[in-house]
Amino acid sequence: MRKGIRNWGPPLLLISPTIIIVAIFVYGLIGVNVSTAMTRDSALTASEFVGLANFTDLLSEPRFLHSLGNLGIFTVFFMVGTMVFGFLWAWLLDKGVTAEGVFRSVYLFPMAVSFVASGVVWRWLLSPTKGDRASGLNGLLHSIGLGGLQSDWFQAPGWGMAAMAMPAIWQLAGYVMALFLSGFRGIPEELREAARMDGASEWKLYRYVIFPQLSPVALSALVIVAHMSLKVFDLIMSVTGAIYVTEVPATYMWTALTGAEYGKASAIATILLLLVCIFIIPYLIYTARQERRSR
Repeated sequence: MRKGIRNWGPPLLLISPTIIIVAIFVYGLIGVNVSTAMTRDSALTASEFVGLANFTDLLSEPRFLHSLGNLGIFTVFFMVGTMVFGFLWAWLLDKGVTAEGVFRSVYLFPMAVSFVASGVVWRWLLSPTKGDRASGLNGLLHSIGLGGLQSDWFQAPGWGMAAMAMPAIWQLAGYVMALFLSGFRGIPEELREAARMDGASEWKLYRYVIFPQLSPVALSALVIVAHMSLKVFDLIMSVTGAIYVTEVPATYMWTALTGAEYGKASAIATILLLLVCIFIIPYLIYTARQERRSR
């Protein structure tokens, strides 16, 4: 018994500050948030325990369902766009291009810019003004004689969230490219040469050799991009602000919080946490199983 304590004591003592900080400022605050979500708490009324009433009210509220629909559209376009462009850029760089370092830096540069800074620029680019007074992308289309392609962008009902995904794709496709490029560079050249010597065509080489090797990278990129899209807030706030057309749960939570509806805001935050867990927990289980198999 003493030997076990002697073995575990020093490592546990070393990481105990981190454990305490995480327990208080992560899990403790999550518990406080869930507790607040179960109360009818606002600046106008006294705190009253209502159980799951805030959650049931939100899931039957048209405004919250609208925000979930917007988030779904944004997430789909954001995930598809970043994965497609990230893979294509990584594939082109892996095939070999002149001045690869320059192209790699160009693709990765948007990732270094904050969503707020890029959102200010994209607010101008996605200006819905049309005709001779158009600016941004609409102005460009008008100047080259393609005025018929001018769009309302984020103000378009329903599919306006697809336009909102454009700046997010521009900003994070380079990050996905870096992940895929590391995956490409991690595949031994001998493996490719062996497949070619066995008569594999270029398509079969990718289908049966390269793509299976890239599947862990693709899964990691997919999970990272998915959980980032579910929490999107600063980009939308900097482009459109907290308006109904582009409202997502995070901006609705901000509206409820600034309106002193603390119970509702906490309930929205809890729902967002559960949505993120839907993507993260299966991924963690999968990676844990893969690590056990590789031992």
